[in-house]
Amino acid sequence: MYAAETWTLALADRKRIEAFEMWIWRRMERISWTDKVSNEEVLQRVKAERQMLNATQIRKRRWIGHLLRHEGLLIDLLEGRMKGKRRPGRKRLQMLDDILENKHYAMLKAQAQDRCNWRLN
Repeated sequence: MYAAETWTLALADRKRIEAFEMWIWRRMERISWTDKVSNEEVLQRVKAERQMLNATQIRKRRWIGHLLRHEGLLIDLLEGRMKGKRRPGRKRLQMLDDILENKHYAMLKAQAQDRCNWRLN
């Protein structure tokens, strides 16, 4: 989870993280891989929910909010205000893609200015 707020997670990465978390729970409960126990049942046994992806989302949201309230090189990088041309090919996954969730960047930046409400959401 080191520097999880800077990760750009594709769908395959998310699935791997969820699978790793379930593998950890199964190891802690000593459930063999040959036993037919669903993931939901394992989570009920340990009385927990999936936490790793939620934790990364929370950390990423806090860090992005911090960046959006300040000026500097990182905000220039996030907003794409760098000189030069973009490389040819498929557009790369960006840090804000996880946070935006069908919102506009301007609305996200306006929400981040109010720190109290930003932390509650």
